[in-house]
Amino acid sequence: MNKAAAYTRFDNKTSIVEQYAPLVKRIAHHLLARLPASVQLDDLLQAGMMGLLEASSKFDGSKGAKFETFAGIRIRGSMLDEIRRGDWVPRSVHRNQRRVAQVIDELGQELGRDARDPEIAERLEMPLEDYYRILNDVSVGKVVGIEDLGVAVDVVNHDDNQDDVAYESLAKVEFHSALVAGIKLLPERDALVLSLYYDEALNLKEIGAILEVSESRVSQIHSQAMLRLKGKLKHWTQT
Repeated sequence: MNKAAAYTRFDNKTSIVEQYAPLVKRIAHHLLARLPASVQLDDLLQAGMMGLLEASSKFDGSKGAKFETFAGIRIRGSMLDEIRRGDWVPRSVHRNQRRVAQVIDELGQELGRDARDPEIAERLEMPLEDYYRILNDVSVGKVVGIEDLGVAVDVVNHDDNQDDVAYESLAKVEFHSALVAGIKLLPERDALVLSLYYDEALNLKEIGAILEVSESRVSQIHSQAMLRLKGKLKHWTQT
């Protein structure tokens, strides 16, 4: 590569970083709002920038996707990978999460409806306050996002067999339909919190102001909603 080509490539990357740095920052702050203090903003920003540069090199505009949408997925994924590599989550948090998810699923099947908080706590044989404490630990201890619930599909710039691409595209559409149906089955408050968080990109404090509850309570509702949703989508989940 000659010097002119090398300069042009570097200049393009510099332009991309400058243009989409606000997107990286917005995603980082959105994630940081529900993470422990041990997670540093600078680490998320650095990982996000790596995701942005990866997106710029792999994006194929002929596929019909907008770059900002494609980059946002790559940026958030890169940040989540960085968080998971740290693995600062105590085993007890994972254990309690699995236990609560199992109880929510069992009670839902027995009752024919979503179990109420006191019913879940009673089945867990613990005070309601302890149940809420577990939900808080799940919220700050493990990033559970919509993309963690189903098939991991990347249909943009895919170089594998075309039959595989078609199958994965269909799987993604079917999962999205199942996801929408699952959210509609959630209690109204749970569905509203997920909508405000993922669709409107509001943080926990902003959602709390709308619902007139504390930020901690929103965190609990979010965790419980995700565990309910994971149970409804258990045929799609990978973990």
